[in-house]
Amino acid sequence: MWKKLAALATVAGLALVIAGCNTVAGVGKDVKATGGAVEKAADKNKSY
Repeated sequence: MWKKLAALATVAGLALVIAGCNTVAGVGKDVKATGGAVEKAADKNKSY
């Protein structure tokens, strides 16, 4: 009984870790895209 519960807890923990990594990677991509858009807008509106 305890072995099954431990195995289930391990699988659940791994699923959370994997989901967390995907979420962090997604946030990183969003931040990168936002930075690129801000940079483009700044270059477009530069006064020479």
